[in-house]
Amino acid sequence: MTCFNKLSKTSLTCFTLGALCLFVLSLSAPSYAGQVVVRKSSEPFDAFAVRDQVLRDHQWREALRMQQDIQILQALPAGCILLSRPYAYYSCHGLFYKPYQYQNRHVYIQVDGAGDLAEQVTK
Repeated sequence: MTCFNKLSKTSLTCFTLGALCLFVLSLSAPSYAGQVVVRKSSEPFDAFAVRDQVLRDHQWREALRMQQDIQILQALPAGCILLSRPYAYYSCHGLFYKPYQYQNRHVYIQVDGAGDLAEQVTK
């Protein structure tokens, strides 16, 4: 019985010390909750616009992640032709690029061409 009491007290002490160490480590570990923005209540603020922008940014990142061989250009090469159907995009030496605005920058993302080039050329 004495051996059992000694063993249980040692086990309880080790368990308590281990739990205390884990608790202290969890307090000191950094946690990341995302971006926090503080505003004055007198400043105008549209929460729905912020939500929509965050959603658009997330969708953009997901689309980029899903396309493994995507090509993004900061500026189009010389000799590109603007095409209008089924949406506005550029034909550049057999490759096709659609314009996007992302984080206040204009970029061009490679897309598959669609339709007859002769009837789509805009002037």
